[in-house]
Amino acid sequence: PKKSDTQVRSEFNQYYLQRATKEFAEDLDKVRSADDFKRDDSAGIQMLIAALQQGTKMFSLEDMRRVV
Repeated sequence: PKKSDTQVRSEFNQYYLQRATKEFAEDLDKVRSADDFKRDDSAGIQMLIAALQQGTKMFSLEDMRRVV
């Protein structure tokens, strides 16, 4: 069955974040261990996730569908 656009976007976002966090693991560890990054600050973590998700904006729905 064909997946809806919403399902495709959701699955692509999950895939993209998994790949990005794996690829940038060392850099993300440096950010998390920086003096100005508070581990108990959920807003900082949410901002980091949102920044990573911005990378998905460069893909068309057709590209996302091919990956998923």
